[in-house]
Amino acid sequence: MNTHRESLSPTAGGVATVPASPRVSVVMPARNEAANLSFVLDHLPGGLFEVILVDGHSNDDTVEEARRCRPEIRVVSQGGDGKGNALACGFAAARGDVIVTLDADGSTDPEEIPRFIEALQHGADFAKGTRFAPGGGSADITALRKLGNSALVSLVNVLFRTGFTDLCYGFNAFWTRCLPRFEVDSDGFEVETLINIRAARSGLNVAEVPSYERSRLHGLSNLRAWSDGLRVLRTVLSEYLSPCSYKAVLWSELERQPAADDAPKG
Repeated sequence: MNTHRESLSPTAGGVATVPASPRVSVVMPARNEAANLSFVLDHLPGGLFEVILVDGHSNDDTVEEARRCRPEIRVVSQGGDGKGNALACGFAAARGDVIVTLDADGSTDPEEIPRFIEALQHGADFAKGTRFAPGGGSADITALRKLGNSALVSLVNVLFRTGFTDLCYGFNAFWTRCLPRFEVDSDGFEVETLINIRAARSGLNVAEVPSYERSRLHGLSNLRAWSDGLRVLRTVLSEYLSPCSYKAVLWSELERQPAADDAPKG
């Protein structure tokens, strides 16, 4: 895996705008986030190709509020449960060249999106948000979650020979063509870890982009530190021990092989 870190400055002055090319799809899972959506949707940069809200069986006005704030928004009803399933549903619906994953609770700053796109345009396949590189930070993470994240990052870096500084952060961007490498098949909050590992194992060029995580604006998080932390740990070990984890490496090797028709004739 090639890993580098992008230290990109926020857009100075005015409203941030993403380039006209590539076409950017924002995928945002939401469950009972009506109170937060106006802030998030109002602060999205201009020039986006589409915004997809994946509704996770909300029993408040999440969908209505989303359509009020952004009439052109695409709403996808989640087929199952959990954040991983929500992202998979959003990925399946996305039509852009680039997919950006964004949280709906206001903790991830939509105005940072151009920084992630810039990293992709500089050669990255996968732009991975990090709260723990210079220029990043968090007003939301607890001491327990920070300790757990640090331990899990260290484990992943040893097992998979990566150089990550963050593991469980929901702000990421990648070229849509990379989707087959991820094979998102997890349901819960461990999905970011799964994607990070599979991106690394398949030889994608991963760039870490410093990001600042704010506190959730309204409501309570669905995250459960102990149970979700154990799910992340199980995912790490499963990816390391399972023969299926080498499927991504095979992808990379096959793409480096010359086609049969191109092979030298003897």
